[in-house]
Amino acid sequence: MGAQLARFARRKPLGAGGAAVITLLIVVAIGADVIAPFDPLEHSRERLIGPSSENLVGTDQFGRDVLSRVIHGARTSLQVGVAATILAMVPAVIIGMTSAYVGGWYDYGVQRFVDTIQALPGLILLVTILVVLGPGLWNVIFALSFNSAIVGSRVMRGATLGVANEMYVDAARAMGATHFRMMFRHLLPNIVPTVIVVYSLGFGNVILAEASLSFLGYGIPPPTPSWGGMLAADGRSYMFAAPWMLWGPTIALALVIFAVNMFGDAIRDVLDPRLRGTG
Repeated sequence: MGAQLARFARRKPLGAGGAAVITLLIVVAIGADVIAPFDPLEHSRERLIGPSSENLVGTDQFGRDVLSRVIHGARTSLQVGVAATILAMVPAVIIGMTSAYVGGWYDYGVQRFVDTIQALPGLILLVTILVVLGPGLWNVIFALSFNSAIVGSRVMRGATLGVANEMYVDAARAMGATHFRMMFRHLLPNIVPTVIVVYSLGFGNVILAEASLSFLGYGIPPPTPSWGGMLAADGRSYMFAAPWMLWGPTIALALVIFAVNMFGDAIRDVLDPRLRGTG
């Protein structure tokens, strides 16, 4: 395992760096209560104080430590990213795989529904769902996973169609394999690389979408710290008087999105046999 990780780091240094940042995000999210120097909801006496030895990234308009809120915001982003990705991946694989395998009227009906959802602007769809459901962590997760599942099912369908025409699938069908065995023994294992690539890259998009929703005021309600919420109305109102309120969440969000995309791209190169020989 150590040799394989070292070889991966040599061949894909950006991917290895992305994996390190993701690992750091997980560690920070899990240990936020220990790592954060202050309670993210605690109001101190000093408001809008610039970076200092006590408050490394300064304080906001309520006297809360910005660094502590950024650290706890990592936990929120990780919760949303992991939950929404898993809740999107499972139905996307089931819908896409069954649509390609069954075909006929079922495939036609499912794909027309997917076309309808894809015709709607993604952000408008998310805002519409949250207007109906209301703000909240799990409502945000549901909205993000619904959109990602419907859009991702088209990719899963294409991957399944590519595998369904292979000779070993025809041989299994001729030997009398059941539909369940055909899908979960012969089709699903062969689209797993596509699933991993699509949703490793989609993880970063989910975090960015949650930040966008929070920025617009439809995301996770305050006082729960989230990177998008920190960049929203309060951050914009004080962006000139207290620019340090934007530094922490902006850098954290940009770094995590870049790391996730680099790691997902490296995973794609490793898993795709057509790209294994490329430099």
